[in-house]
Amino acid sequence: MNKTYLPNPVTLERQWYVVDAEGLRLGRLASEIAKVLRGKNKPIYTPHMDTGDFVVVVNAEKVAVTGRKASQKLYRRHSGRPGGMKVETFEKLQVRIPERIIEQAVRGMLPKTRLGRQLFTKLKVYAGPDHPHQAQKPEVLAIQTHEDPYED
Repeated sequence: MNKTYLPNPVTLERQWYVVDAEGLRLGRLASEIAKVLRGKNKPIYTPHMDTGDFVVVVNAEKVAVTGRKASQKLYRRHSGRPGGMKVETFEKLQVRIPERIIEQAVRGMLPKTRLGRQLFTKLKVYAGPDHPHQAQKPEVLAIQTHEDPYED
């Protein structure tokens, strides 16, 4: 009888990937990153374990959205105090904290559990083209771009 293979967290090899977000669509980028963080791109994927890899995103300030999302997409946060709801558009948040846009998009695609919070710590997002993870020798993660028939 064959036994089911279960990956051992101690012997698991973690790969580092780097993604250049310049010109990529936010949702497509976030879903690909979430797959890699989760480990769904590997044959040893196990739903209840962290089998994923690290992802470094650079040029977060140059991520693209289609249509009128730049002016209509809203990001909400609450200070925890009465009347403390703050609302900001995509354009304003992209100028102020561009990393948060990608972080929130990816966090929304991860499980809302302890495992999801653990997976999220393996995402590193930087506004510019430089990152401090050269020592890990990250590989470039190829993300397919689909041509949008509605874009001019």
